Order: sequence, then C-alpha cells, then structure tokens
Amino acid sequence: MATVTNPELSFNQQVENLRKAYSALMEEEETRLAIPVFRRYFLSDAANQADAVMEWECENAFCPLSIVQQAPLNGTKIAMWTYLQTSMQVQTYGSGLLEARHNGYRHLWGGGACNKAANPEYQTRLLLNEYVMQLMNQRCTLAANCVRTWFFVRDVDVNYAGVVKARKEVFVTQNLTEKTHYIASTGIEGRHADPSILVQMDTYAVDGLEPGQLQYLYAPTHLNPTYEYGVTFERGTTVTYGDRKHVFISGTASIDNHGEILHPGNVLKQAERMMENITALLAEAGATPADILQAITYLRDPADYAVVKRYLDIAYPDMPRLIVLAPVCRPGWLIETECIAVVPAKSTFKPL
Repeated sequence: MATVTNPELSFNQQVENLRKAYSALMEEEETRLAIPVFRRYFLSDAANQADAVMEWECENAFCPLSIVQQAPLNGTKIAMWTYLQTSMQVQTYGSGLLEARHNGYRHLWGGGACNKAANPEYQTRLLLNEYVMQLMNQRCTLAANCVRTWFFVRDVDVNYAGVVKARKEVFVTQNLTEKTHYIASTGIEGRHADPSILVQMDTYAVDGLEPGQLQYLYAPTHLNPTYEYGVTFERGTTVTYGDRKHVFISGTASIDNHGEILHPGNVLKQAERMMENITALLAEAGATPADILQAITYLRDPADYAVVKRYLDIAYPDMPRLIVLAPVCRPGWLIETECIAVVPAKSTFKPL
C-alpha cells in the first residue's frame, strides 16, 4: 500500500508523488519481476479525481482497477493498494477479469464492476449474475472458486439492505447457503464517480484448487455465523498451498457470538474488540496479527481517526494498514477492519 504524507499538496502533486514512489518500488530487486494483478485507489472526491487517475492508469500495464471514494483519514486525497505477484503468466479477458497463472493455479481478479440498474438490489443482482457467467466461461463456479468479494455501496445506511437481499437470493441459486458455505467479503460505504452507480464489486477467485484447500474461519467463541443476523458471508477464508497459507479476513467489527454490537459509542473499545475478533479468526488458520501483510480500517466518523491511529500505532506498530472514511454496514459499528495474512505452511498441495 502506498500513501501520501503531505496533505497540503494538490491532488495532481499527490498523484505524481504516488507515481514516483510506485516506479521506485518496481525498480527494487525484490519487486523488479513482480506483476500487478489488482489495484485499488482510495480517493477523497471521486467525482473530481477519478478521471485523473484513469489517465495515469492508461500509461500502465493493465490490471483490474478499483477506484472508490473512501477518503484517507490522514488528510490526503489519494492512497493506493496494489497486489503484486512474481513468476506469473498474465492474461486479460474481455470480461474484465485478469488471469495470473502459475504451477497449475489460475488466480482470477476483477475490479470496479458496476452497472446502472434501477436500484441497489437490481445492481447487485446483475453484478453477481454477470460474475457467475464470467466464472462459468473460465470453467469455474462461485461456490467452488470464489475466495473473496468486496461490495462498495453508496449511502450504505440506505442502500445496503438491497445488496443483502440480492446477494442472498443469487447465492441460493449457486448452492451457497447456511448448510454449505458463503464467501469472505466486505460490504462497506464506497462511492463511484458516477452518482447513479450505487454498488461496485471487486472479486478474487482461484482455479486449480483441490478439495480441502479452502478452509472457512468461524471463531465461535467470539463471533456468530453471519446468517443468524440476516447476511451471507464468511468471517474469513484460508487458502492452503504447498508452501504457504493465504488468509483473507472479512470486514470485522466489534461483535460478540450472539451478533450483538459490543461497546456502543466507544470507538476505542470497539477497536480493541475488533482486533480481538480478528486475532481469534487468524488463530484458526495458524496465524497471528504479526502475519498481516495488508489491512484496511474503515471509520464512520473522521473525528475518531486520532484515537484509532494512536491505538493501532501502539498495539500493532508493524501492521501495514490504511485508515479511510467509510461507514460500516450497521450504524452502531464505528470501526471495521479487513486484512490479508500470509504464513509459511507445508502440505501435500502444490506450492503457489
């Protein structure tokens, strides 16, 4: 992840600083052979900034691109997350998916999917149905291959209910139910530059997995199944390869194993419980917070930034993270964090 540190720079200056930092990174020995397979920009004002970002992206090698209005809370206008992989053969498809292929695995990334259907429910249903068809064209299915989704919802307090309804109904058609499994996910406030686009979706799927390579994380001492309060996603998912585990933790808030909000109105206590929940989920995968390589923290109220940053700086000083403005799907949750962790592992599966 790359952030700007000087909030007094203009947007164009901040973009230029990001460009220079990214170019310098890609010249380093460890990353010189790496390929970007996914990129997300976090903007403070997408309506006025997205076009400038797209102009820069036209100069780069293509990778799935996600541009979302979630203002970095350090006072700057732009931040970037790029997922890099080495030793990959890359192919792009007209559907917008990127395939990164190595050692019998195909990693399928999608970014910025959206449409202009009449309401958030219809937009979500169309997004998911189109994604199901994209996966079918790759000889994959939503249930067997999709590892992670992200839903960015304009005015989440109003529009999230439609997203939940459509997702649940599409999932039933794909054998994703409380008796089978769901998909690790984040559903959060995030705006497109076009105000008629109410929902955006990013996706990640893997083809070539064997039975047992996907493990779903529950931490029942700390959290309850999401279907108990009407939503349909997994708390976390682990992909086990022959040489490592990738652990994807969904957006996680201050919740108990009865589905209740803990510490209403107290963002510091909510942050502590949030990290306790994440730690419990990671433990099921044999990981700890020290294994987190990327984390995004979402805050409802920008006035909470200073206290949250101080807490994370002290308690988790080495955790790579970005803190952005993005209300969580339930108003009482003041804070939420998602993350990706990687741990070494030995198994009979093929290495990554």
